[in-house]
Amino acid sequence: MSATDRFAGERLKLSPFYPRQAELNIREAWSSWNGYKFAEYYYDTEYEYFCIRNLCGTYDICPMQKYEIRGPDAEAMLNRMVTRDVRKIREQRVAYCLWCTDEGRMIDDGTIFRLGPERFMLTCGSPCTAWLRKSAYGFDNVTVKDISDELAALSLQGPTSCAVLKNLGLEAIDTLKPFGIRDYPLGNGTVTVSRTGFTGDLGYELWIEKDLALELWDALYAAGQHYGIQPYGEAATNMARLEAAFIMPAMEFNEALRTVRFQHDQTPFELNLGWLVDFGKPHFSGRRALLEEKRKGPRYTLVKLDIEGNRPAEGAHVYANRRCTKEIGYVTSAMWSPAVKANIALAMIETQHRNGPLWAEIYYEKELRQHSRVVQCTLKKKPFWAPARARATPPPDL
Repeated sequence: MSATDRFAGERLKLSPFYPRQAELNIREAWSSWNGYKFAEYYYDTEYEYFCIRNLCGTYDICPMQKYEIRGPDAEAMLNRMVTRDVRKIREQRVAYCLWCTDEGRMIDDGTIFRLGPERFMLTCGSPCTAWLRKSAYGFDNVTVKDISDELAALSLQGPTSCAVLKNLGLEAIDTLKPFGIRDYPLGNGTVTVSRTGFTGDLGYELWIEKDLALELWDALYAAGQHYGIQPYGEAATNMARLEAAFIMPAMEFNEALRTVRFQHDQTPFELNLGWLVDFGKPHFSGRRALLEEKRKGPRYTLVKLDIEGNRPAEGAHVYANRRCTKEIGYVTSAMWSPAVKANIALAMIETQHRNGPLWAEIYYEKELRQHSRVVQCTLKKKPFWAPARARATPPPDL
């Protein structure tokens, strides 16, 4: 931007991949994420969704917050901050984790990459610099560095993603197990590949210095030209993650540090993430409150619902009876799933009622007329979409 641009400090930053994305975003459908110009979709949301379910697609995760945490105290500091036992994460492995306030309310979720004995990378959806600095108090031999703008990252998801990476020349990439990490040479640099993603399908995330971002993009798209590679945006991501029953901030949970109203944020147990809380490790933020909640049981529990009919239950209330006189919860995310061929939703339900009758009151518009329906909901225990290829090593050769 020109030095005379009086709005320079307010303009959205551009991803290192932006020159290629701008050419492909023919609808000019841009949004924003963490101060970056970010694609809501490129051509059509459903088209992009089917690309990542049947072929493969790339999703720009440069706006994701990325922190490098180093030093002899790095492991202990992270273990004090998150609810999972960081000591159990092996080198060159990734672990999903979350962190809470002292009251046990969830601040955010993210992933921890263990890149060496004293070197970690933490990724998350929202800025966490202030909380990381507070968490580092008392640990003299640890450094926390925000590398969000230094490291470019691209998610490659879908059933042909492994085939594309093999065609790119990444040796033995098909032997990389879920949540594993491996480094490969690319041009004059190194690309780090993790078998991770947010679609519930086979997929990988590629991490590289920002100056090599376009070289990675061009090489990846050349390797994927016969495998249906296509960029996809936030709208298709939201469809895929809901089918996988993954939670999303501002939908399934409010970040505790941004929540004003009392208990309008959530806890790990309310979000059905109690498996991420390890009471067998040393003290961590929120331990006392979470231990008490485990003893009493959470007031609400996030559940997966198969809903009668084909009208998405977006914003619907959930009731314990068909007459809708006893409200027991609310839908957080909903959609008609093209892959599952079902009307699916995630919902927060009062725990004491989650195994009883469940009815949703759905409001919708049809030809400029407002309608409502009361439909029955069926509780589901497993994710709506969880193909075997997502966990198979090696993945199927497509």
